[in-house]
Amino acid sequence: MPDPDLMARLSAAVDANFDQQTAWLQTLVAFPSIRGEEAPCQDWLARDFAARGWSVDRYTLSEVAMSHLPGFSPVMDTDYTRAVQVVAALRAPHAIGKSLILQGHVDVVPPGPASMWSTPAFEPAISNGRMNGRGAQDMKSGVSCLVFALQALRDAGFAPGSDVYLQTVTEEECTGNGALSTLARGYRADAALIPEPTGQTITRGHVGVMWFRIRVQGAPVHVMNSQTGTNAIMSAYRVLTALEALTARINARAKDDLVFKGIENPVKFNPGVIRGGDWPSSTPAWCEVDCRIGLMPGTALSEARAEVLETIAEAARQDRFMADHPPEVTWNGFQADGYVLEPGGEAEAVLGAAHHGVFGGAMEQRASTGVNDTRFYGLYYGIPGLCYGPSGAGLHGFDEWSDLDSVRKTTLVIAAFVADWCGLVPLDGSNAA
Repeated sequence: MPDPDLMARLSAAVDANFDQQTAWLQTLVAFPSIRGEEAPCQDWLARDFAARGWSVDRYTLSEVAMSHLPGFSPVMDTDYTRAVQVVAALRAPHAIGKSLILQGHVDVVPPGPASMWSTPAFEPAISNGRMNGRGAQDMKSGVSCLVFALQALRDAGFAPGSDVYLQTVTEEECTGNGALSTLARGYRADAALIPEPTGQTITRGHVGVMWFRIRVQGAPVHVMNSQTGTNAIMSAYRVLTALEALTARINARAKDDLVFKGIENPVKFNPGVIRGGDWPSSTPAWCEVDCRIGLMPGTALSEARAEVLETIAEAARQDRFMADHPPEVTWNGFQADGYVLEPGGEAEAVLGAAHHGVFGGAMEQRASTGVNDTRFYGLYYGIPGLCYGPSGAGLHGFDEWSDLDSVRKTTLVIAAFVADWCGLVPLDGSNAA
């Protein structure tokens, strides 16, 4: 933890900037940066970073060869020529500490029906210390913490003493290919910090996730003769029921997992999108369901896919029509491994000390039944991936919000972490801190 005098200077800088940070976050949340529409948000960030004097690398995913890399997920239904990524580099001429990646995603999930929101999803409102809006919690508040932690260091009179790469990426909500692209582009560091909304806890591990699309055929007839045809939507329902049973079996096996014990049913199955049929009075000839299923850390993706395929095949064998016309399965989007941050690492200890300096207690840990980008750094590149960020609620739901006092305190924790991990160089040219 930085010495008390430095902590006081950093705290004063964070507090002095917090009105500006809040307004900056409102602007960021106001961008409707759903999948395929993130470029205006990313271009605004690139201009903001350049105005701060940082070296900016703006590129699109179509410019990066990465389909051969571990962790790549197949892509459907989007245009990577429009998928803008931004990396701002703060390079230290003579490193006195350890380098760091600070990364956050700016893509957000669709807001759903506007009538279900108390205030418009992309018109962020502040009330009772909370900022509402799609992406306010997941995870644009965390992005603001990164930017204004570095601003606090500057306003306190310092620059990081080692290289820092501040990255804003897309595709976190569907593939993770944005994070992977930064690594494919050559950015490396001694640690990576991603301030997802963890409520000031460290994520000890997260499950893996797979997306897939099931397409089921049917035999269309007039509904008055439905007994002579088949209903693809009802057939799909039978397949989904079988996948629910598979999920229960996986969770039964997971009860003794050291990281996830105590969490009921850490592996989740979700049929998230359904399409099918052409006419209310015809038995549907087709049905497609886009699904998400989790897998435990340490389970190979190939093994998890094989279980899913066998479950679908067995359900089809029990159906007179599907037995001869088996469902088609397409793997699209997330093919993400689970990840466990092994305890006892130096980066975690430095972050824990910074947390203690702000909150006065030990940094608690959590296990996540969702996925985040830390897996790329930790599993494939040997870079400790720390996931720690502010508080809020409602991610992926209506009236999502972020706790602004938590944002302020998390910004200070990150500033203190950067100070200790990277070292500091005074801007006035005196001896290094």
